[in-house]
Amino acid sequence: MAGKRPDSMVKALPGLRRVLARFAPYLRQHRALLAGATAALIGSTLMRLLEPWPLKFVIDRVVPSTIAGEGGSGVALVDALDPMTLLALCAAGLVVVIGLRAAFQYLATIGFAIVGNRVLTKVRGVLFRHLQGLSLGFHTRARTGDLTTRLISDVGMLKETMVTAALPLAANAMVLVGMVGVMLWLDWQLALIALVPLPLLWLGSVRTGKKIQDVSRKQRKLEGDMAATAAEAMAGMRTVQALAIEDRAAASFEGANRKSLKDGVKAKRLAAGLERGVDLLVALATALVLYFGALQVMRGRITPGDLIVFITYLKATFRPIRSYAKYTARLAKASAAGERVVELLDELPEIRDRPDARPAPALRGEVAFENVAFAYGAGQPTLGPISLQVEPGTRVVLTGPSGAGKSTLTSLMLRLYDPAAGRVLFDGTDIRDFTVESLRLQTSLVPQETLLFRGTMAENIALGAGREVTDDEIEEAARRANAHDFIAALPEGYATQVAERGETLSAGQRQRIAIARAVLRRSPILILDEPTTGLDGANEVAVEEAIWRLADGRTTFCVTHDLGLAAQADRILYLEHGKVVEDGTHAELLARDGRYARQWRHQAEGTEVKDAVNG
Repeated sequence: MAGKRPDSMVKALPGLRRVLARFAPYLRQHRALLAGATAALIGSTLMRLLEPWPLKFVIDRVVPSTIAGEGGSGVALVDALDPMTLLALCAAGLVVVIGLRAAFQYLATIGFAIVGNRVLTKVRGVLFRHLQGLSLGFHTRARTGDLTTRLISDVGMLKETMVTAALPLAANAMVLVGMVGVMLWLDWQLALIALVPLPLLWLGSVRTGKKIQDVSRKQRKLEGDMAATAAEAMAGMRTVQALAIEDRAAASFEGANRKSLKDGVKAKRLAAGLERGVDLLVALATALVLYFGALQVMRGRITPGDLIVFITYLKATFRPIRSYAKYTARLAKASAAGERVVELLDELPEIRDRPDARPAPALRGEVAFENVAFAYGAGQPTLGPISLQVEPGTRVVLTGPSGAGKSTLTSLMLRLYDPAAGRVLFDGTDIRDFTVESLRLQTSLVPQETLLFRGTMAENIALGAGREVTDDEIEEAARRANAHDFIAALPEGYATQVAERGETLSAGQRQRIAIARAVLRRSPILILDEPTTGLDGANEVAVEEAIWRLADGRTTFCVTHDLGLAAQADRILYLEHGKVVEDGTHAELLARDGRYARQWRHQAEGTEVKDAVNG
């Protein structure tokens, strides 16, 4: 009967099996510590089995001899001792047994806690690195708040549950097996009477536990949705306040919050109901043992001490079931959290190295597209087919209406996506033949929205250099990016801490930091994505100067609607509906009097670009 317990537990919480199987390689690294903690747990169980025996000896041997001058415990060695000596030994033995049990339990708890924290700290690091390696398409579909909840909260819950729920249940399961064995040895008939309610208890626990698991899984999903909603609102606080939609954002969050509360209460109600049911069945089992056990004592089949051991063991025997009721909600939440973590770990990157991929050599900067086509989803292709060749050192501007595929073209060069058809080649080699990391180290990106991280200005500039850089190199990069003057004017200069997302810097200043990063990268291919959008006159001039200084000697692709930048390029590609419809220099495209020329005239006249694009 007791032997079925682990299998039933797995059936009650099937997610734990998948989680444990996924984390097994990390657990194997701590075999020695796990073995020691398990040994301590076994020692604690043995001490708990011995705990009621000093009381048995006192009742069977000491008390009868004091009152009537006779009595026996049924153990020859014990019966041979003087009653007062036995009393002293039993008192001392009780202290020793409880002390050893406490020591073993402490060692087991600490051992499992260390293993759990080490394993799950490793898992959290692996998960974070894995998330960074997942494709841009995955991150476009996923919600940042939910991913953060899985990384921080779900892994944290697994850590906490390892000690507060799994360990007590494991200990109680061992106690259950040991005590049932001793009860059967003392009196198998009375033991069977005591265990009559056990199947009912277990059936009710499994059924209720499955319900709690389902509710807890739903609750964890709702908590992930809440985190995503909160993260979106916090990240866009400026827009939320500017549009006066605080009430709408709060209502969305509160709706998810109320659903989570409802599920939390439901899980607590199920667990509380299970605990009370266990209490009633334990009372029934105790009454049966008390009645039939007393009859056995009166018939002389067992001693009063045996009955005391039986009743003590009985309470401890049903403790795992009561504990299961108490900890099922925690284990169910841990199971749901673990499944969410494993689900992410099992997510395969869409963009990954081929088995035979090799590191990219130092490239010259020649870029070619051979019949390249791409679509983000089903339906019309977003891009292509496109074929073009760009010689090393050429400064190319990609322009055209929004949604024409300009940024998609550059994303394919960075292998943020792979083309649905055709090939992208650097120096005549398909970029998929290179490892992703080495390929991206050969390119520099200045994005439209520059992301700054926690740290100093110097650390943010050095970020992404792909090598160790000196303070002098950082300052020289900042000078070339027209960023040195405003950095030097900061309270601590290059040691100034950057505010979250660089909110204290202007858009132009953040853009110049991105340009300084690209200077340090020294890559042969440069990609600029709307580098002057939203800048005022002074910042625009400073950024433009830095851009063309940076582009000198590099193959440059600049995505822009600013035809003032286009006029300074060696080559202009005008895209529309995912295809290159015009290709040439500024002077050549003006002479053709096509779409580019019309857009140029409209910008020169200060009218809407949209009119020119639709013309």
